Amino acid sequence: MSPNSVLIIATVVCVVANVSIAIADYARAPFVLANAAAVRLPPTALPYLATLELAGGLGLLVGLLGAPRLGLAAGAGLTAFFIGAVLAHLRARVFHNIAFPGGFLLLAVAGTVFFAGRL
Repeated sequence: MSPNSVLIIATVVCVVANVSIAIADYARAPFVLANAAAVRLPPTALPYLATLELAGGLGLLVGLLGAPRLGLAAGAGLTAFFIGAVLAHLRARVFHNIAFPGGFLLLAVAGTVFFAGRL
């Protein structure tokens, strides 16, 4: 499998993952509320964070459909977002589930690299 194929697959997975977690955030799923409490994030912030995740995921999708500059911006935005999420876990010393924001971060980086190579 070519590196470009891997990046495309990772970008598609990033779209699905971010849209899915945004829906869970909007729905205030119990695991989302528990995670937010663990990192000392007020529940009132969840809709705003969900909107950023959803916008990033949809931006990547639009990028895949032919707007690579938008895809690059979305990937960069998600990368920054998930750096913040990892830092929030580190600050709160919540390590038992840090793999989740770390995995989302890696997917966002893959999407950013994919679109950066298309410009």
